[in-house]
Amino acid sequence: MTREVALIFVFLVGSAVGSFANVLIYRIPRKESIVRPGSRCPECGTGIRFYDNIPIVSYIFLRGRCRSCGAGIPWRYPMVEAVNGLLYLGLVMRFGLSLYTLLLTPFVTALVVITFIDLDHRIIPNVISLPGIAAGLILSFLPTWPRPVDSVIGLLAGGGFLYLIAAGYYLVTRREGMGMGDVKLLGMIGAYLGWQALPVTILAAALSGSVIGLVAMRIQGKGTTYAVPFGPFLALGAIAHVFFGRELILWYLGRMV
Repeated sequence: MTREVALIFVFLVGSAVGSFANVLIYRIPRKESIVRPGSRCPECGTGIRFYDNIPIVSYIFLRGRCRSCGAGIPWRYPMVEAVNGLLYLGLVMRFGLSLYTLLLTPFVTALVVITFIDLDHRIIPNVISLPGIAAGLILSFLPTWPRPVDSVIGLLAGGGFLYLIAAGYYLVTRREGMGMGDVKLLGMIGAYLGWQALPVTILAAALSGSVIGLVAMRIQGKGTTYAVPFGPFLALGAIAHVFFGRELILWYLGRMV
């Protein structure tokens, strides 16, 4: 198998997993089973045939509409599939076909799912973050992973950092500024990637969240009380660390010299 064919295969696998991620994004907040029934049109309830459920391709072939009722299919479905496929492709190109890459794939998919659930519902489900914390602690015993002590410190420092910020904000304003879902998410990131991931994750999340938050407030014509979900920015920060963490830290340290 040539490198090009292998990379195409990786993207296809990632997009197929992205199709399942769409199921999680839709059903978890509604407390529906992620196993049964099979995929169906949310408008007419008709089951989707296997040949209409091919990631990205089916959306294009059907021109973004349900074959049965003609209702529009949200563009987000192929986007999630493509994003997850590109993330898997990027992991392989960055770290090669390795156990480390394989164990990062469920982590990045979880971040994709969390991002879109938080955007839609302003929640970060425990059913994703808590197993993610457990998985990170277990994986820390592998020789190629951050050490157990790094994972535990990452969990406590990540979750504790946001908890203190949330508590301090509430004491000053008497308003909830950050949910416990964000606290658990950063704890999951710290447990999975080690405490070393926290600086880049937090900095990238704060910068991107501030810029996009200000733009959103401007567009919406609302003041500082406008709530912007922070989970997607934490997810973005974690992905930035996975792909560019070392380079970003070295660049920053070089700027300080």
